[in-house]
Amino acid sequence: MQLRGEFQITGWDESSYSEGNHGVKQSHAKITQSYTGDIEGNSELQYLMSYQSSQSAIFVGIEKVTATLQGKQGSFVFQHNGKFEDGVASSQFTIVPHSGQGELTGLQGEGTFRSGEGGKAQYQFNDVGF
Repeated sequence: MQLRGEFQITGWDESSYSEGNHGVKQSHAKITQSYTGDIEGNSELQYLMSYQSSQSAIFVGIEKVTATLQGKQGSFVFQHNGKFEDGVASSQFTIVPHSGQGELTGLQGEGTFRSGEGGKAQYQFNDVGF
C-alpha cells in the first residue's frame, strides 16, 4: 500500500550546541507537525542537524506520529535521514520496527518527503503494511 499527503510544520524550536565560521554549526530542533491526506493527525519530531553553511545541512531525526490511517487509530515512529539544499528540505525515512501502537501495531514501510513553501511538505510512504 502507498500513502500520500501533506504535513504542515506547526512549531519549530532550534538551538545550536556548536558553532563555527560561515554558518557552520550543529543544532538540535524540536518540531511539531500536522498531517493531512492518507494520514490524519499530528507528530512530534526531533532532529540533530549539521550545517555546512547557512544554505546547506544534513539531518537525522526521530518522529512520533499519532494519527488515523485508513480508519485505524494509533501511533508509530519513523527514522529520518535527510538534507537541506537550495532552500529545499528532503528526507528518506523508515518506520521503526515494532513501534506501532493501538490499531497501528505491526505497521511497517518507508517513505520520503520534499518541502514546499511556508513549512508545508508532500510526504509519500511506500510498501506500507501490517
